[in-house]
Amino acid sequence: MSLKVIELNDNAIRVGDESGIILQSPGFALAVGDGLELGDAAQQQARIQPTNSYNKYWHELSLEPISHGNGIRHQADIAYAHLLHLAQLGNIDADVIFAVPGNFTSQQLSILLGLAKQSPFSPVGLVDSALAAAISADYGDAAIFADIQLHQVVLTKLVTLNSQLKTDAVIQVPGVGSQNFMDLMMQLATSLFIQQCRFNPQHDAKSEQQLYNALPHWLRQDDANKSSLLLELKAKNTVHTAKMPRESLVNNLSGHYKKIAQQIAALAAGKDIQLLISSELAELPGFTASLDNYNKVKVLSPWAINAACLNYREHIIQGVDKIHLVNSIPVDRSARQQTAGDRLASAKASAAALPTHALFKNRAIAIDCIEIQNNEGLNGETSAVDSIVFSLANLPVQLGRIEKQNEEVYLDSGQQEFLLNQTRVCGRQKLNLGDHIKFAEDSEEIRLIQVRN
Repeated sequence: MSLKVIELNDNAIRVGDESGIILQSPGFALAVGDGLELGDAAQQQARIQPTNSYNKYWHELSLEPISHGNGIRHQADIAYAHLLHLAQLGNIDADVIFAVPGNFTSQQLSILLGLAKQSPFSPVGLVDSALAAAISADYGDAAIFADIQLHQVVLTKLVTLNSQLKTDAVIQVPGVGSQNFMDLMMQLATSLFIQQCRFNPQHDAKSEQQLYNALPHWLRQDDANKSSLLLELKAKNTVHTAKMPRESLVNNLSGHYKKIAQQIAALAAGKDIQLLISSELAELPGFTASLDNYNKVKVLSPWAINAACLNYREHIIQGVDKIHLVNSIPVDRSARQQTAGDRLASAKASAAALPTHALFKNRAIAIDCIEIQNNEGLNGETSAVDSIVFSLANLPVQLGRIEKQNEEVYLDSGQQEFLLNQTRVCGRQKLNLGDHIKFAEDSEEIRLIQVRN
């Protein structure tokens, strides 16, 4: 049993420990009979069964009665079910630190702790996730952390006063959450399919869900040297293909970007301030480019909050009966500066022995976060620069993910078995330079290599 961290952002609730991120689960629930499906499974059916789908139970966490039937009394019932779901998937049965966004009210925090105390684990700490995100980053006297949720963007200003990094102000920007961006992109994609293929992917719930599921994969395509993204959808026995001009995509999203930028400017108050951007927000096409007015923009890694919560646990953990929201942490800037050189030297030494690329079909793919997928049933993912796509019978669509965490490289396959250097394994496995990976005895091979600049 080890201390775990739950980063409570409904766009992707993350569970992590000392090894890194164990799992992530979007804030979706689907009522099925007398039970609930949660996370990815619920999100993959949300457009097919919209009246049975829920995705605001964290955003609007409360005990106010709702009248949707299915035995659900209020949003807190669904939130509690999601906590149990996370506990089961992540084997969480000991102490937990919650990292929560600054927009949570005191009443919502009380509800959260009440639910957590009825779960299989013990909440021992509660920290502002923006504070955790910023504490290990390089910043001056002030920083702004920008993060995206399902239904809004949350901006948090942090300042250093009297050797304390503390939360100074929080702004919610409604209507610019990941679901709002998805809706905009689906509208654009639908128009392009109608114009170019005379096919309306939103004419029924099933094809609309296919469109929703495929969009994230299309956006991962290597369009650095291309002007368009290639979109493919299968309907019955026909494959419909359309091209989405990158410029048109960015222009369609620019209205939302302007709303976010206006609120960032209000928080910055005209000062040259460090902007810390979550990896999910930075993945939106053209978003970081829209911040060209700022000289200091840093995209944080997906595991930054998890690592900070563990590194600063002594300032966060108060015990089950003494929990309060931590929104300030002591910082020693001089010590940070003195050890910066040591950290850089250590990082360079570790990097020298790390694989930098995954070689697959004579293509070297830089290791950051590589999705490993199976061709059967997929729509248009084969050209994604950060995807490896097999074509294997009797295997699921999602095979796993290779990612770099805490200066190490891992492959997480969940329950799916694979061959690592001829040995059959599953779950989360550390990878080393020269490792060979297969998902079947006769399948093509992934090889871990190092490419030097």
